[in-house]
Amino acid sequence: SGDTLFSGSIGRTDLWGGDPYKIIKSIKERLLKLDDDTVVIPGHGENTKIYNEKKFNPFL
Repeated sequence: SGDTLFSGSIGRTDLWGGDPYKIIKSIKERLLKLDDDTVVIPGHGENTKIYNEKKFNPFL
């Protein structure tokens, strides 16, 4: 997922060009539609699964 979705977090939107509404929309329309057991390999940190992010990610 690069710097879009992390284990328990999302990408930074406070940097130039960042847009919190666009990143949430992108995650919900693209990533969260994947099967719950899909492994997410973020640009930083530990891998996670879509199910874990749906259930535990406070930003979603």
